[in-house]
Amino acid sequence: MKPARLRADVLAGLTTSFALVPECIAFALVAHLNPLMGLYGAFIICTLTALFGGRPGMISGAAGSMAVVIVALVVQHGVQYLLATVLLGGLVMIAFGLLRLGKLVRIVPYPVMLGFVNGLAIIIALAQLEHFKADERWLSGTPLWLMLGLVALTMAIVHWLPRLSRAVPPALVAILGVGLLVYLLGLPTRTLGDMAHIAGGLPRLALPDIQWNLETLGIIAPYAFLMAMVGLLETLLTLNLTDEITESRSFPDRECVALGAANIASGLFGGMGGCAMIGQTVINLSSGGRGRLSGVVAGTMILLFVLFLSPLIERIPLAALVGVMFVVAQQTFAWGSLRVLHKVPLNDMLVIVAVTIITVFTDLAIAVLCGIVIAALNFAWQHSRELYADSHEEADGSKLYRVHGTLFFASTTSFLSHFDPAGDPAQVTLDCRHLSFVDYSAIAALKTLRERYGKAGKHLRVTHLSERCKQLLKRAGIQHG
Repeated sequence: MKPARLRADVLAGLTTSFALVPECIAFALVAHLNPLMGLYGAFIICTLTALFGGRPGMISGAAGSMAVVIVALVVQHGVQYLLATVLLGGLVMIAFGLLRLGKLVRIVPYPVMLGFVNGLAIIIALAQLEHFKADERWLSGTPLWLMLGLVALTMAIVHWLPRLSRAVPPALVAILGVGLLVYLLGLPTRTLGDMAHIAGGLPRLALPDIQWNLETLGIIAPYAFLMAMVGLLETLLTLNLTDEITESRSFPDRECVALGAANIASGLFGGMGGCAMIGQTVINLSSGGRGRLSGVVAGTMILLFVLFLSPLIERIPLAALVGVMFVVAQQTFAWGSLRVLHKVPLNDMLVIVAVTIITVFTDLAIAVLCGIVIAALNFAWQHSRELYADSHEEADGSKLYRVHGTLFFASTTSFLSHFDPAGDPAQVTLDCRHLSFVDYSAIAALKTLRERYGKAGKHLRVTHLSERCKQLLKRAGIQHG
C-alpha cells in the first residue's frame, strides 16, 4: 500500500471512530443495555467486516435500526437472551450470504434507494436533537446558545477547511479543534462523558447464560430473523450507495457472510448486534477512507478508547460530534431528488416521498418493502396497459390475431377481452411472435381462451411460440398447436 493511501485510511479511520462512540452508546441506551455492549459490538463488527467483508471503506457497528428491534426482548427476557439472539441472527446472515441472496438488493428500484437515503439522512439529523436536552428537558439560555455556537463552528470547519487544505480530514480537525477550544477556555458544555463512562476491560468470551432448548428458540427466533433481515437490508443498501460514491464494485454475498460471522463473534464476547452504518460510512469516505485499513483502524480505536483513552475521549464536546453528524446528514440527503421531483413520473415521485416518510416514522425494513411493493404494482400496471392486439380475416375465411406485449397476472383480463369466440369463424389463429408468457396466470389465460373457443365449437391454433413459452405450456399439459 502506498504511504499516501495508508495515511489517508488511518486518518479516516480515526475520524470515524470519534463518530462511532456516541452513536453506539446512544443505541445501547435505547436498547436498555450497558453502553460498553454497544462499544464492544462496534469494535468487533467494524473490525471483522472491514477485514473480511465485500466492501472496503464501508463502516459497520452497533446500529440503531437493530437496537429498536430488540428493545422488547431485552425488557421482557434480559441481556442473555439478547446475546443468544445476536448469535442466531448471525447464523441467518451467513446462510443468506451462502445461498447467494445478497444479489437480491438489485431488485430495489432507484426511487426506493433515493427514499432510503433521504429517510436515513433525516433520521441522522433528528437523532442529534436529543443532545440538545439535559435531564429530559430542552436546553435554554446560555447552555443552548453555547451549544448552537459550537455546533455551527464545527460545521463551518468541516465545510470550509477542504477549500484550504485536504491534508487532514476536516471532521477530525473540527472535533479535535473544538474539543481543544472548550478545554482551554473552560466552556461549560456537555461532553461525551455526560452520556456514559466508557472505561472498561477486554471483552470476555462466554456463551449466553440461558437454557438452550426449544422454548428458548421459540422466544429468540422471531427477533433473530427480524434483526438479521433489517441488518442485511440496511447493509446491502448502504453497500449499493458506497458503490455509487466510490464508483467501484462490491461483493454483497461476501459482505453478508462476514457480517453474520461478526455478529456471532460480537454475541460471544458480550456485544450488541450490528450492521452497516450509513452516517459513519459517509464520514469515512468523505475523510478519504477507501481501503480495509480505515475500518480496522476505526474498530481498533473503539477498543483503545475503552481500555486506555476514556479520560480523554469523555472530554470531547457533544457539540462537535453533533456538528459533524449534521454535516453527514446534509451530505447524505439526495438533494438532487428534490430538483427532479417534477420531472420524473408521478409514480416514481410517490415512491421517493413514501419511502422517505415511512423510513422516518417506522423503520427501514417496512419502508423499503413498501417501496418495492409500490414500484412492483406500478410496473405491473404499466405493462398490463401495453398489451394490445390486431386482427384480420384470411383468404380462407379464418381469422388471425397478433398479440403484442407481456402476458402475466395483471394483463390476462385485457388479453382475453381482445377475442370474440362467439363472433369469430370456425378457425382462429393466435400469432404469439410478439407475445411473452411470464407466469402461470398467462398459461391459465391461454387455457381459458381455448376452452371458450371449444365451447363455441371452434378451433384455436397457437403459432410462433418461443421455446420458453412452449416449455411452460408443455409443463402445464397444454397443447400449443
